[in-house]
Amino acid sequence: MINNKLIDLLEVKYPIIQGGMAWVATAELAAAVSKAGGLGVIGCGSAPVEVVKDQILKVKEMTDKPFGVNVMLLSPHADDIMDMLCKEKVNVVTTGAGNPGKYIKKLKDANIKVIPVVPSVSLAKRMEKNGADAIIVEGTEAGGHIGELTTMTIVPQVVDAVNIPVIAAGGIADGRGFMAAMALGAEGVQIGTRFVCSDECIAHKEYKNKIVESKDRDAIVTGRITGHPVRIIKNKLSRRITNLEKDINNKDEIDNLTIGSLKKAVIDGDTETGSVMAGQSSGLISDIKTCKDIIEDIMKEASELKEELCKF
Repeated sequence: MINNKLIDLLEVKYPIIQGGMAWVATAELAAAVSKAGGLGVIGCGSAPVEVVKDQILKVKEMTDKPFGVNVMLLSPHADDIMDMLCKEKVNVVTTGAGNPGKYIKKLKDANIKVIPVVPSVSLAKRMEKNGADAIIVEGTEAGGHIGELTTMTIVPQVVDAVNIPVIAAGGIADGRGFMAAMALGAEGVQIGTRFVCSDECIAHKEYKNKIVESKDRDAIVTGRITGHPVRIIKNKLSRRITNLEKDINNKDEIDNLTIGSLKKAVIDGDTETGSVMAGQSSGLISDIKTCKDIIEDIMKEASELKEELCKF
């Protein structure tokens, strides 16, 4: 079931990539996921190059397994970070919030696999044409910054449109989601919210508990009028943003309100006025455990489901 192109490409045991979440996807989490057989990913967010380099060196001290770095292309440090990644020769670079076309040749010349996150068929086709090694297709069920199309609908459309491996993301937290992604034609999955609720994740315990305690309708979309919708768990911040969104003239106030709000939740544990970014899979998560247990449980459930499906 798991001998596929993506495993060969990434040189991992399981086709599971950990999402590159800002403030959350640190060296500790990335190393734990990689040691457990997946591909751990450091999330750059808007951090300067020195901070990202320190995280890379830390992962290299913790494991000799392949790992990746997620670069947010809107970051003012993106150019410097890309140069540093080439020098450090990381295994994989994933990208978000833009088109990484101008960096792809440089990264590939450094023998780095390039895997952009895309929300549409058109961008997926462009990334394949530009030389991307694989594509992460993220549905609107994901946490943080999102697009409009669902994982169920966009993944098979991209699979039909490109010839490189497709990785499904958004709403996946267990073996059932993994098998659903495979049925849609994906070669692997990217998982974010489930890994937030891991022992190795440095996020504040209140942040993790907020996800564990959430229900099916608690992960909502905020900030649509700003042009940058974000999925977070309902709290005082989300209610304030929702009220402000009734008037389009409040765009700047919403932007100002959310500055630093993710750090406030992740690091300080303020889950009421901070931004608890999490996906709709939050309702599936009921505990906090090691990355190793998370991955092994996903693969065990997926294997059992495959056996059941083969009976039909």
